[in-house]
Amino acid sequence: MNLPLELLKSRFGYPSFRGFQASAIERTIAGGHSLVLMPTGGGKSLCFQIPALVFRDQASPSDSRKPITLVLSPLVALMKDQVDTLIRKGIDVTMVNSLLGRQEREKRYAGIEQGRYSMLYVTPERFRKPEFVEAIAKRHVVLLAVDEAHCISEWGHDFRPDYSRLCEIRQQLGNPTTIALTATATPDVQKDILKQLGLPRFGNDLKDCRLYHAGIERPNLALEVEEVWGIDEKLSQIREIVQQWPHESGIVYFTLIRTLEEMSAMLRKQGVEHVAYHGDLPRHRRLSIQEQFMTGDSPLVLATPAFGMGIDKVDIRYVIHAEVPGSMESYYQEIGRAGRDGKPSLCRFLYCQDDLLTQMEFNQWSNPDADFYHRVYDFLVHDRDQVRAYGMDWLRERLCDRRRHDRRLETALSMLQRFGVIEDEHDLANVDVVAPLPDALADDENRQEKHIRDQKKLYALVEYVKSSDRKLFIDRYFGMSE
Repeated sequence: MNLPLELLKSRFGYPSFRGFQASAIERTIAGGHSLVLMPTGGGKSLCFQIPALVFRDQASPSDSRKPITLVLSPLVALMKDQVDTLIRKGIDVTMVNSLLGRQEREKRYAGIEQGRYSMLYVTPERFRKPEFVEAIAKRHVVLLAVDEAHCISEWGHDFRPDYSRLCEIRQQLGNPTTIALTATATPDVQKDILKQLGLPRFGNDLKDCRLYHAGIERPNLALEVEEVWGIDEKLSQIREIVQQWPHESGIVYFTLIRTLEEMSAMLRKQGVEHVAYHGDLPRHRRLSIQEQFMTGDSPLVLATPAFGMGIDKVDIRYVIHAEVPGSMESYYQEIGRAGRDGKPSLCRFLYCQDDLLTQMEFNQWSNPDADFYHRVYDFLVHDRDQVRAYGMDWLRERLCDRRRHDRRLETALSMLQRFGVIEDEHDLANVDVVAPLPDALADDENRQEKHIRDQKKLYALVEYVKSSDRKLFIDRYFGMSE
């Protein structure tokens, strides 16, 4: 009996595997490492979910440490979507994250220790918690799946410092079979993923790490670029597309909340129904907008880039970029949300040179130099009481220019928290410095290199706009053709 195929049919409702899914699954079950690059919606998750069920079904009742597949995922929304779907299919899976209350978290830790669950979803930051490390040590981690694996790499477009600890985490888990998965990774990022995970070189032998690359092209997506000037031309383009796809689901992406809200007001004045999503909204409102979009009650959403992560909607007919995104990786990730059902879908990029200047400014603010990190660190150490008492505004006045989009302080505090230097940076009311400033933030050469890399990513978008064959450009950018 072909157990993976039977599980695919009985648990997931698909009649057959697509592309290299079967090959990747067979390799994983045999104990081989893999890096899987597959477009959004292409079925990456099955490449570790089915092996997890095979390992569960093949386990001996006498095993003192029950097998478990550990899935590392960067965002709570992403893991919640997958876990909820698997639970509905009757699969014994759970997640542990920061949104759980203490009682529920301890209950799940107990379940892990007792041998429940064939799959467990966590963020890599969870390994900072001794109680989690103690609970997972009671299980045999047979498979480590690293979702959104571009987060591992400093070259990647969504770098997370805790992902750079994965080699150490793998060793801590006993170097289990590992499968890393992402939709977007340039050749440099692919090599860095292997390095950061401590995996062997690329190759087809079982002792190697095999690269499975499905390619970037999505034949059903029409990739279009329109050069526009000002918000009025953008409004005209958006209205034209909405009229072209009446009652169909679509996303319009913005970089700035201010611009999003301005466009929202203009569309409402012209009778175009929609919802608007951004990070400044209360959490319950964001969840409500997501639900309206998923059910089709509000088919059009204007959103910042966070919208779409963890939303598995197959019939999005169009994705519009109303402002320049931050990188080719981000752009491709976002257009990948269109047409997952394989039906024709539109991806239109409204390119305005003024938006490019905004992104260049953002790159500056998102890459504070080493001197800025030293200054922030010194305030947190030597003026902690004032920082706690007066908060962000007090600290910003002493550190930042008065220019409109200067977000260096927010970036610095976020990075200090990600590197484990501070705790509780949300409103600084209880902020504590718990570690020294790491070399990655304190060294000016490192900071300058990252700034240059981000500038090159932005310039690649300009090259994409000017390209005569945009699908070929994407293939070359992601290393699929020479």
